[in-house]
Amino acid sequence: MAETTKTPRKNVRLRRWLRVLRRVVGAPDYEAYLAHCRDAGHPPTLSEREFAREFFDHKGQNPRCC
Repeated sequence: MAETTKTPRKNVRLRRWLRVLRRVVGAPDYEAYLAHCRDAGHPPTLSEREFAREFFDHKGQNPRCC
């Protein structure tokens, strides 16, 4: 019974760690996109595949100087 209470906490930690890892390597974060859509009050317009394609198509088009 004690393991079932730890499992959700492990899942949260894993998701957070994966989000940090994606930011470090510059990978798209679909979960962050979905959270943004929820917060903005509109439904997501892109599927996960479309989101990734758009992310990589636009990557590097607006390079930063620093």
